Amino acid sequence: MKIAIGCDPNAASLMQMIEALCVETGNEPVLVGKDDPIYANTAILVGEGVASGKYDRGILVCGTGIGMMIAANKVKGAYAALLSDIYSARRAILSNDSNIACLGAFTLGEKVIAELLREWLSLQYLPGTPSEKKIARYKAYDQTR
Repeated sequence: MKIAIGCDPNAASLMQMIEALCVETGNEPVLVGKDDPIYANTAILVGEGVASGKYDRGILVCGTGIGMMIAANKVKGAYAALLSDIYSARRAILSNDSNIACLGAFTLGEKVIAELLREWLSLQYLPGTPSEKKIARYKAYDQTR
């Protein structure tokens, strides 16, 4: 998969690790918006790239992951999920079909972030689950915006 990666200055030290992890897991990382001082712009660029199909998925990191998630979710077709533990990483894909992972550099740390991303990148949403109606509803609503 082609993975767009963006961060704010609080997470800049994690970029090499995330980039290397993407390569290690068989994905193609692309750094996006790395020179923009307004990290909401980076989140929007990643969201637009993922929503348009230019990238398969996105990864966004800031101090908590919350600001990146809010900004990315403003983009029609971007479904950003805040990953905080293995269960949320699984459910972000399996129950919600997320296409962008958001993480907190200050709240999680490098080893936890790597573990969460390995899990999230290894999964694919499978239609036919009990979550299918929920996902169809928010994707349909997205098309009305």
